[in-house]
Amino acid sequence: MTTASAHVTAGVVVPATDRRHPVRSLLALEARAEAALKVFLQRWSIPALRIALGAVFAVFGFLKFFPGVSPVEALVSQTWEKLTFGLVSGQAALVATAVIEVAAGALLLAGGAFARIGLVVLALAFVGILSPIVLLPAEVFSAAGPTLTGQYIFKNAVLIAAALVIASRVLRGPDVRR
Repeated sequence: MTTASAHVTAGVVVPATDRRHPVRSLLALEARAEAALKVFLQRWSIPALRIALGAVFAVFGFLKFFPGVSPVEALVSQTWEKLTFGLVSGQAALVATAVIEVAAGALLLAGGAFARIGLVVLALAFVGILSPIVLLPAEVFSAAGPTLTGQYIFKNAVLIAAALVIASRVLRGPDVRR
């Protein structure tokens, strides 16, 4: 019978051969650290993204309840006026937008089944957020490219991607992984 010598360090049995090969030992340590980090990220990254996205919408939506505080008041009013054929504009448009955004944010923050509802509300919000691209092109584009308002709107692509990642976790259905 053949036996290999080993020593115990902090409850981990390390083969004696690793003592002679510090590079292998270092690579093994790196692999264990990377595996632990991956487990941590798989557990916490999407919940952290859900909370961050919910907080962003809750806070920026809350600002719209107060006249003169949100930098997009005029854009929101113009967008609602176009979307509703003149029925909603001004402060009513800001309050409606604030309610939608705060509700989406709060539902995402609550998590669970509430997050699923929040994603639906958020999808409706994104329709309004992106609609100036079509409804108000002069506000979004200039001869030199996107205006500051356009850049403000286009950065929402990141928020949409975040919502899609969150949806991949919170929506019910088969878990398909490759």
